Amino acid sequence: MAEAHQAVAFQFTVTPEGIDLQLSHQALTEIYLSGLRSWKKKLIRLKNGVITGVYPASPSSWLFVVIAILATMYMRSDPSMGLIAKIQEHLPCQTVVSAVLFSTLLWFSLIFTMRMCLKQLLSYHHWMFEQRGKMSNTTKVWVALVRIFSGRQPLLYSYQGSLPNQPVPAVKDTVKRYLESVRPLMTPDEFERMTSLATQFESSLGNRLQWYLKLKALWASNYVSDWWEEYIYLRGRSPIMVNSNYYGMDFLYVTPTPIQAARAGNTLHAFLMYRRKLNREELKPVSSTTSTVIPLCAAQCERMFNTTRTPGEETDTVQHWQDSDYVAVYHRGRYFRLRMYSSSRPLSPREIESQLQRILDDPSPPSLGEEKLGALTAGDRIPWAKARKEYFSLGVNKRSLDCIEKAAFFVTLDDDEQGMMGEDPAASLDRYAKSLLHGKCYDRWFDKSFSVVIYKNGKIGLNAEHSWADAPVVAHLWEYVLATDSFQLGYNEEGHCKGEVDASLPRPQRLSWDITPECQEQISQSLAVAQALADDVDFHVFSFRDFGKGRIKKCRISPDAYIQLALQLAYYRDRGMFCLTYEASMTRLFREGRTETVRSCSNESCAFIKALEGGEGVEVCRRLLRQASEKHQNLYKHAMTGAGIDRHLFCLYVVSKYLGVDSPFLKEVWFFLLVRNTFCATAFVRTTLYYVQYYKPGSVVPGC
Repeated sequence: MAEAHQAVAFQFTVTPEGIDLQLSHQALTEIYLSGLRSWKKKLIRLKNGVITGVYPASPSSWLFVVIAILATMYMRSDPSMGLIAKIQEHLPCQTVVSAVLFSTLLWFSLIFTMRMCLKQLLSYHHWMFEQRGKMSNTTKVWVALVRIFSGRQPLLYSYQGSLPNQPVPAVKDTVKRYLESVRPLMTPDEFERMTSLATQFESSLGNRLQWYLKLKALWASNYVSDWWEEYIYLRGRSPIMVNSNYYGMDFLYVTPTPIQAARAGNTLHAFLMYRRKLNREELKPVSSTTSTVIPLCAAQCERMFNTTRTPGEETDTVQHWQDSDYVAVYHRGRYFRLRMYSSSRPLSPREIESQLQRILDDPSPPSLGEEKLGALTAGDRIPWAKARKEYFSLGVNKRSLDCIEKAAFFVTLDDDEQGMMGEDPAASLDRYAKSLLHGKCYDRWFDKSFSVVIYKNGKIGLNAEHSWADAPVVAHLWEYVLATDSFQLGYNEEGHCKGEVDASLPRPQRLSWDITPECQEQISQSLAVAQALADDVDFHVFSFRDFGKGRIKKCRISPDAYIQLALQLAYYRDRGMFCLTYEASMTRLFREGRTETVRSCSNESCAFIKALEGGEGVEVCRRLLRQASEKHQNLYKHAMTGAGIDRHLFCLYVVSKYLGVDSPFLKEVWFFLLVRNTFCATAFVRTTLYYVQYYKPGSVVPGC
């Protein structure tokens, strides 16, 4: 009760003597410090916005331009060619003020010119297709120009205004590449029919649909990403658990400490450190792995923290809040609100450990219906949307749900022990992976941008929601957290976090719920759906240590192409046939770019595998292997540079549905994808493609 009284800033009671006003100085101090922290963040955000807004110039360059103009005027020279005098005519002011106004306009013009030049330079992608280690003179000049037009110390989002828009490929090129990709998978009759449909589409409806896409590309930042997020992720009505969410593992062979609360203390503090760097834009802009001068789009980082996916009956939405000073914690069926700041400073790892230990030691049982509440986020989306509207829109349930959804991220203190352990490491890894992927189907909050899982033996993991960003963005965060935890923060000799504990910290706040029998029934139904899906997952993970990418590179073959060919070979040996195969490639060379499909099953890969299985000579197989590897690399580079197949076809299909016109070619494309894309394609992708195929704007489609 003491903590409850401290949480109230003031109380008053009416007495015969008048009003008795009682102030809590501690609560008022916390309110003041919290507001101070919020204003500091606003000022930092404003400062970074100015710096990013004038990039590739700097705010100090404005002063240089003003001084230069005033100096030339002092020498009785008019660098404005009469414009300063015209400013004086329209705005009665002194000559110095007119000169400053002209200097400011000139400065903005220079910034715009530099940004347009940088955007044009970043649209050059021929460097990617040059042989590794051999750079042409054109590319050398291009690299020098990019460095000249780039600022000296860019912030995380500095390049956003200079990144080129993703180009719309020509219909002719997309159709040609599509036919090439399906040639090894079709019979001669099927291919002839598809070629006829493609030719008809290219000469008629394709040009009309393409016109709308080009119009969108001129207006929007990216002609693909918003539709991709909407139709492929947010409009999916099936569970996002397993089908969409993905996971990240801890170190396999190292556990820094076996103490659960201690590992959680360092981990959560490392997340706060990353968020601080993200908010201050102190993280360096991510560059292409091929060249250190080519920036990648950082737009996906904006929704990393304080973000949740909110269910809707027709479509979900992604909600993001500017700030959150706490995390939501789940342990043994109870939900807690854990503040991560005290007196406007972040809690130290040792203080976080102490607070989490309080949660671990709390003997209170979960309230009625609370333990398996998270199953609502694991089941179908429409029942969750209806339950949220009916049972969580008012009162204590709304306040507690808001607390979870507005948290910086979600934390699960798991009572299980996971990791590579015991006499059967492979089986333990299988259990570890399945636990991170779906857990018990109710002990994760799958709608949060990511959920951190801390196991009883000190192992950790992460489960991430997919709609707001792709895996490389989360992988960068996870890599930072693991490295900071082990190599920067560290632990003392007993395995606890370093530092001291402020004994006056208020206890974590237990969230309250009022779960009705009807709501409990819906929770049980969602749990049944999620459990059936989890039981259907056959997951096997093993640690391969025989060789790695280093040995593959010594053979002068792309490691990625090598793995894709190995997958093709394994599938062929298992099924005796080839399959349309999906591999993701990033398109973050463009503004707000996300992913593109690499169709890694090619004529060249099929020729190599047939030769290998047919007992051809070593030299023949080696030559075909190199050809297949080069073909795959070429496909990957085309996908990265906006010349992929699938996203363009997807957008053409969406436009056709908005226009209400049918295309036999596009229908055949999606039908073939649904039937043949059984390798590396999840049920989620197939379900959402089914949804897009039959979706009409304004209609409500039941869960597939």
